[in-house]
Amino acid sequence: MGTGTNSGYTLPVFACAAAVAALHWLHHRQTVNVSSVNLINPSKIVEVPIEQVAGISENSALAITRSDPGDNLDLTKNTPVWAMVTFYDGEGERVVIQGGEGIGRQLNHEGKAAIYGYAQTLLTENLERMLIPGEKIKVNIILPEGRSLAVRTSNSAFGVVDGLSLLGTSGISQPLSTPDQLTAFRDDLKAKANQFSSLVFCIGENGLDLARKLGINPQQLVKTANWLGPLLVAANLLGVKEILLFGYHGKLMKLAGGIFHTHHHLADGRREILASHCALADLPYSDIQTIFHSPTAEAALKHLRSLDQSNDSNWTEQIYRSIVETIDYRAQEYIKSHSDRQLNTTVCGSVVFDRDRQIIINSKTGCLLMDKLC
Repeated sequence: MGTGTNSGYTLPVFACAAAVAALHWLHHRQTVNVSSVNLINPSKIVEVPIEQVAGISENSALAITRSDPGDNLDLTKNTPVWAMVTFYDGEGERVVIQGGEGIGRQLNHEGKAAIYGYAQTLLTENLERMLIPGEKIKVNIILPEGRSLAVRTSNSAFGVVDGLSLLGTSGISQPLSTPDQLTAFRDDLKAKANQFSSLVFCIGENGLDLARKLGINPQQLVKTANWLGPLLVAANLLGVKEILLFGYHGKLMKLAGGIFHTHHHLADGRREILASHCALADLPYSDIQTIFHSPTAEAALKHLRSLDQSNDSNWTEQIYRSIVETIDYRAQEYIKSHSDRQLNTTVCGSVVFDRDRQIIINSKTGCLLMDKLC
């Protein structure tokens, strides 16, 4: 079922495949071994194996499949994905999508299920074309292992709790930690470097989404995953004049410690980086200890903000400004140390945001680049 040597499909595709199989049972009272799903992005029909389909009642059916992200180091590999489809009467959309057990809840949106744009579109378009006039369905997506898997992700840092998100913009799973994916990222970078002298590097989907909402041209956005170091060097060799490093503070601050492959399996260092910048700003020792022992970067940020609120201080601004200026410096030093010294070094600026997707601070160069790009 793969789309290539390294690629499988994203989690929304399996949720959709299960829903398609359940709706098929309601229409025909027949089980299926595979579901056909139009990925929409890319426009392609794929077949996804279905493990089980069962009627729950006259108007409700359940189907089960398993996630297969290909060679990607994805913790959802082989996890079961359930979809329960139920006919309903009354007012409402033809397809109502709900999140059941194992689907995360968005704290910033009154507990709304963490089922985002692509997943919503994928499910709605594939299911609507199967409905006969007058039919309406509710689709409840369930990830039985979602709650336990979520504790191994950074979901909580972005305000999603109790489960996993159906997130992403494509049906093809990108193996973000393999050398083949680095090649794909370099190809994307090369194509965009031929069009623009200024680019924006985003580690993941949260950065890409926020950058678009702020008005940055999507054609200037480059997804890097954890390969920031190699892609910075590649950008310099391609003649890119300016790069805005745009990312979640808990990830991007690693660059301030000289960590240019940001996967947590290789290196972390966030608490050491935060604590050292707190010390440089002369934060009281007891608070430095609190920062150092904070379980997450978000918890450390929350502590700094509480100090500012209580004492009318500006610790957050001082410490994070030190961090982003260091990110800029270390990024340009990294480029210089890995490139031809005769080349002009690409100018780097940085912007960091918190779990609410609110910008914490821009570096000085980051401010200038944001003014140009937005």
